Amino acid sequence: MAECGASGGGSSGDSLDKSITLPPDEVFRNLENAKRFAIDIGGSLTKLAYYSTVQHKVAKVRSFDHSGKDAEQDHEPPYEISVQEEITARLHFIKFENTYIEACLDFIKDHLVNTETKVIPATGGGAYKFKDLIEEKLQLKVDKEDVMTCLIKGCNFVLKNIPHEAFVYQKDMEPEFRFQTNHANIFPYLLVNVGSGVSIVKVETEDMFEWIGGSSIGGGTFWGLGALLTKTKKFDELLHLASKGQHANVDMLVQDIYGGAYQTLGLSGNLIASSFGKSATADKEFSKEDMAKSLLHMISNDIGQLACLYAKLHGLNRVYFGGFFIRGHPVTMHTITYSINFFSKGEVQALFLRHEGYLGAIGAFLKGAEQDNPNQYSWGENYAGSSGLMSTSPELCPTQRARSGTFDLLEMDRLERPLVNLPLLLDPSSYVPDTVDLTDDALAREYWLTCFEEALDGVVKRAVASQPESADAAERAAKFRQKYWSKLQTLRHQPFAYGTLTVRSLLDTREHCLNEFSFPDPYSKVKQKENGVALKCFQCVVQALDALGWEERQLALARGLLAGNVFDWGAKAVSDVLESDPQFGFEEAKRKLQERPWLVDSYSKWLQRLKGPPHKCALIFADNSGIDLILGVFPFVRELLLRGTEVILACNSGPALNDVTYSESLLVAERIAAMDPVVHSALQEEQLLLVQTGSSSPCLDLSRLDKGLATLVRERSADLVVIEGMGRAVHTNYHAALRCESLKLAVLKNAWLAERLGGPLFSVIFKYEVPAE
Repeated sequence: MAECGASGGGSSGDSLDKSITLPPDEVFRNLENAKRFAIDIGGSLTKLAYYSTVQHKVAKVRSFDHSGKDAEQDHEPPYEISVQEEITARLHFIKFENTYIEACLDFIKDHLVNTETKVIPATGGGAYKFKDLIEEKLQLKVDKEDVMTCLIKGCNFVLKNIPHEAFVYQKDMEPEFRFQTNHANIFPYLLVNVGSGVSIVKVETEDMFEWIGGSSIGGGTFWGLGALLTKTKKFDELLHLASKGQHANVDMLVQDIYGGAYQTLGLSGNLIASSFGKSATADKEFSKEDMAKSLLHMISNDIGQLACLYAKLHGLNRVYFGGFFIRGHPVTMHTITYSINFFSKGEVQALFLRHEGYLGAIGAFLKGAEQDNPNQYSWGENYAGSSGLMSTSPELCPTQRARSGTFDLLEMDRLERPLVNLPLLLDPSSYVPDTVDLTDDALAREYWLTCFEEALDGVVKRAVASQPESADAAERAAKFRQKYWSKLQTLRHQPFAYGTLTVRSLLDTREHCLNEFSFPDPYSKVKQKENGVALKCFQCVVQALDALGWEERQLALARGLLAGNVFDWGAKAVSDVLESDPQFGFEEAKRKLQERPWLVDSYSKWLQRLKGPPHKCALIFADNSGIDLILGVFPFVRELLLRGTEVILACNSGPALNDVTYSESLLVAERIAAMDPVVHSALQEEQLLLVQTGSSSPCLDLSRLDKGLATLVRERSADLVVIEGMGRAVHTNYHAALRCESLKLAVLKNAWLAERLGGPLFSVIFKYEVPAE
């Protein structure tokens, strides 16, 4: 992100409060629980990192204790819910101008309570300059870390943990950022760090990297020569001049020498033949803007060509650029991108990083926290506490670029378990979870942003209703509303703020904001009630299915899966029905379904497959609680078990909307097993295994799944994947290619989406796919 010049700071928390654009407690969040710090100080920017423990509410479910009672009460819910406090880990990264460093250190000192360390790892050129100030203010010993080691560690960390970290910059395109999806195998790559000079590093593994070259002509050269040529001393002002200049007024082009293109060598006429070539013979003054632009092109082209040559020499096609010369400036990114494309003939891409400015601080933190082994965990960006990438175009957000005291934030939450690829992905490196890129599709973006805005009051109402005993629920819900509304407005103007904008990211941002204000599971009581109602119907549904002939039963099971999937409180068309008609049930949902042929209808092909040998093991990703899970999924699971197929039933690790969680599924399965000998036996003999996905999203990213689930899929040789629901099978994974058979099932409960796919509301997707031999 481009940083701007700022007015002076101060030496106390009060002066800090007056001089920055955010309240200090919104910048240095959860500081009272900070345990460990690291700092990266550059020539103009300070990047602070700290680790804190976050206490937040979670909804826990457990079976009722019936000891001493004669029998379970008929009207009693199937399990009890309690809200408990849980502690998780969070990483905070804050970027601000060096002007504010003293005031920030004072504020931190005044609010430090629980720090566990007496040492602060520091990196960057300014670490030595500010060493005494840091030690005096924080009473922590500064431990200087190697700059390049920190950069590499930081780069590895963001590439592994933030799927949309890297982007290609496209000047004058909409959107200007084209994000690349990162996958588990991030190595090898080339890191070109453009600071005062240029360092080129080949990174082969987590701990193996090698400096392979560099140049003395880098950012310092641009700054120094620029100052001599234009008398402009500030780096950002120099870049601003360059953005307005015309380099062809100063540079000698191919057409100036040959009168047009040099076709023998395939050189176009507008290529630069000689940087500053016209200044030697022209008898005139050149503008500061034109000279700055010519200088920028000269240095960027040199860096681009050098990077391209090293990439080709070492057989690498991923080249990441960082350093203060880059810093998200559009002119720099464009010239380097052009240079790389030209010299590599499009074979090598220039990639930039959303959080490039934080790499040193992240690396210094990781170095200082090695005894905790943070790399053994997976981390996820917390959208509620992160600033997001701002537009770099001056004309797009002049106020953002001109204002002083900009603080940029990134927060990463530690996930309970490591996340890995689903082993059954056909090609993990080309897998893209999301079906529609809203950053690209302006019409879809406008629809979905408006849709989420209009649904906001209903979410607030549901959140307050979920905590009737809480005196401050309405106040917290109002703060949630304000925060999520603000995020939606940011995404209207900067759809690329958190990477590629998708329905999944909009849903996940909402969940993050709900958690931020202690609404961990607004649908917990709805799920409890619906699970109770559905459990009472389970035996009747199964008996009715068992009475059918084999072929008739297969269609009834498929229709049951689809009818169950109608019960999705996340879809307005459904929540309106469920709120207005509490008696709306399984049979009514079946009547809502589109008649065959369905919008996407591979049922005949699926039926034919069922006439063949049973699958060895089916992996089923479940969607909603209640009727969906109990009357749709479990009868289908039971049929597979009777065929001799093992089943892995995967449910969300944490809550999202009315989706079933892993802990809820365990209690539901226990109750079903008490009624049904097939399910009871399968659980006992581990033919039916319940696992968690590692996700707390209504959608599904098959490249970030619980490691235990992936291990089980391998061990059991799963040969069928069933993905159920609009979020998991349509918004995501509709085009996902797997190495085994797959069944993607959903009912389209959104009229706009149904129409876009060519059908009416409640159209059916029944997509059975067999991988090519």
